[in-house]
Amino acid sequence: MPKVINIEPTPNPDALKFLVHPAILKAGSRSFKDFGAAVGDPLGSALFALGKVTSVFYMDRFVTVNKEPSAEWTDLIDPICESIEDLKLPENDTGDAAGLTPGGDADATLERINQLLDSRIRPGLAGDGGGLEVISFDGQTLQISYHGACGSCPSSTSGTLRYIEGLLQEEVSPSIRVVSW
Repeated sequence: MPKVINIEPTPNPDALKFLVHPAILKAGSRSFKDFGAAVGDPLGSALFALGKVTSVFYMDRFVTVNKEPSAEWTDLIDPICESIEDLKLPENDTGDAAGLTPGGDADATLERINQLLDSRIRPGLAGDGGGLEVISFDGQTLQISYHGACGSCPSSTSGTLRYIEGLLQEEVSPSIRVVSW
């Protein structure tokens, strides 16, 4: 069973990052924006069942929980830790693969975009308890979705989004636009 070894604040005051040991996923991530999406996932369901939880995002060694703005962390931290520590780890859990599988005319460009996101963007977002998923790419417009602490953080829809767009315009193509879903 995992153990919460530390709790870190994130840039989003309504999200906390719970560091765990050992890893709870071998690869990939899981992201749930509501209780219905978490049905069938033991950890996601348990956290939403606590009430006042608005999203759950987790990767190998951390769980990010977002709460309602009116909720107090003092009422949620202990139950969240208990839910995480009660989790029975499956043998071969790989979560969801990050990004889209390349295909079609834009596959080389999308592969380059995912390489840049993996090396320069996703580690920073994970450091703050968040993540990013590529939803679609039509050759010019990259549609992304933020997860975890980034999902409801005001800076993700402005500063971070513009940074990602600028990076991709510089490194891949000046015509790329990035939009958040």
